[in-house]
Amino acid sequence: MPYRLFSIFVALACFLKATYAAPALLLAKELPPQVNVADYLISEKYDGVRAYWDGRKLWFRGGGEVHAPTWFTERLPQQNLDGELWVGRGQFELASSIVRQKIPNDTEWRRIHYMIFELPNGAGDFAQRVAKIQILVNTINQPQIVAVKHYRLSSRHELQRDLDQIVEQGGEGLMLHLASAPYVTGRSDVLYKLKPMADAEATVIGHVAGQGKYQNMLGALRMRMSDGRVFNIGTGLSDEVRHHPPAIGTMVTYRYRGLTKNGLPRFASYWRIRQ
Repeated sequence: MPYRLFSIFVALACFLKATYAAPALLLAKELPPQVNVADYLISEKYDGVRAYWDGRKLWFRGGGEVHAPTWFTERLPQQNLDGELWVGRGQFELASSIVRQKIPNDTEWRRIHYMIFELPNGAGDFAQRVAKIQILVNTINQPQIVAVKHYRLSSRHELQRDLDQIVEQGGEGLMLHLASAPYVTGRSDVLYKLKPMADAEATVIGHVAGQGKYQNMLGALRMRMSDGRVFNIGTGLSDEVRHHPPAIGTMVTYRYRGLTKNGLPRFASYWRIRQ
């Protein structure tokens, strides 16, 4: 390969890597039984699309660029932000369809809120960063840019009470962030999530034909977990999904309540295609 052509190839590869490199973010663990709730700041878990602001552009958690309208981002500061692009409770699919368009639709983007919950690489502990987020959002003064509300509780009983209220109102769950924690990345004990059901991902490997009222429709999805174990998902499937099931090879998020003695999810229920 001529040197000049090779140089162009290398430059293009570096550009693409820089463009699509996934940002290093803090990820939550499932809340274990032994946690002192009073040490954490509590917030609602917003069922949106995770988005990272690098001071110039918005990026998906996986690294692709979010093509947001200029008016949506022009007031954002030249510092890193982390949050969710959110429409409302139970509206994940709608939010995802809006923010993943290559050419943003201004009217649809008016429904999107950037729910900011972290300052990546920010100084101070989390409680201090939360206070700084509120100041930033007040300065931005744009309805679509929102500081996530954080508060304290003193017991697991209060935590369960708030979880029940959020879920009853259509919310997904709660987040607990260690108030004294410096900023870290990766899956860490400083951040927990609490939901009424656990969720996980598996790959579609087959379609089981329906019977009875589901004749000529999908009866169940045959799934493979990351460790190779196989199981079926037959509940949580809408008529739309039963008529147009996810293709073989699609990654699906499902909800479940614990594991069987064989390590398979109990009461697995279809949730959504993982974007």
